[in-house]
Amino acid sequence: MLGNRLVKNSTIGLVSPAGPLKYEDIQESVEFLKKLGFNVKGGKHIYDKWGYLAGKDEDRAQDLMDMFLDTTVDMILCVRGGYGTMRILPLIDFNIIKNNPKIFAGFSDITTLINNIYQKCGIITFHSPMCNSNFQDKITLESFLNVLTYGYKPFTIKNPEEKSCNYFINSNYFNEPSANGILVGGNLSLLSSTIGTPYEIDTRNKILFIEDISEDPYKIDRMMTQLILSGKIKACNGIILGQFHNCTLPNYNRSLTLDEVLEDRILSFNKPTIVNFQCGHSYPRLTLPIGANVKMDCVNQTIHVLEPVVK
Repeated sequence: MLGNRLVKNSTIGLVSPAGPLKYEDIQESVEFLKKLGFNVKGGKHIYDKWGYLAGKDEDRAQDLMDMFLDTTVDMILCVRGGYGTMRILPLIDFNIIKNNPKIFAGFSDITTLINNIYQKCGIITFHSPMCNSNFQDKITLESFLNVLTYGYKPFTIKNPEEKSCNYFINSNYFNEPSANGILVGGNLSLLSSTIGTPYEIDTRNKILFIEDISEDPYKIDRMMTQLILSGKIKACNGIILGQFHNCTLPNYNRSLTLDEVLEDRILSFNKPTIVNFQCGHSYPRLTLPIGANVKMDCVNQTIHVLEPVVK
């Protein structure tokens, strides 16, 4: 199922399923979205704060449900990540979401929601910038708008030629040159944390996207090993390694490098793999449709989306 594409005067509803922030933290982005021609509607509890959470679990979950039930809202955009989305998963009525399909977007801690809404409801969601992201970044904004406004027919997402390099594996493509499957994934920390729960990711015959931020190489190793031991890597058709921002160390006297971890834990499986895809916690931040049927082209570092992702 698909949400309606964004058009002029579409209403974007804001929710805070994870960490807290203040209005001034997103004021610039809200005004920017309005200048693009969209209406913006905030949930009742988006500025709540309870420690490291954006309010109580029940209130954050209710805001999400209210946005799906609100017929004036065309898209639901998460305000930020942080921590807390996992806590509200048991409080979500996925039948309400299934009966009210619309664009839902976010990344980082929101990984659990974008994947579970796809898995449990069959709705394509979006690993995309959030309201606290920098929409002034040209490539980030173009990708966001192109996918959500023109994604009603097949299209291609190409890795930018001028990009910041997070790691330096010495090749343009690995193993087989291409693979097909449904695109799933997101933040490695969240993917590994939900394994063994009713909300774990299903990677069978999928294209698995992985990214993370501020994790030492041994932690990346540990989380990827958890994906390996649970069969998630073996089951997928191909892998897209996104940005691993700030996952390095000042010296490696007692550590493997990030490159060594990725080569040993991922490339050794001989799956078709794209590396350093510009999606994650740095910029540019490309928008990816979770749950869409795609073909990954490892040679040209492109993702061909084979079906509409909005209507």
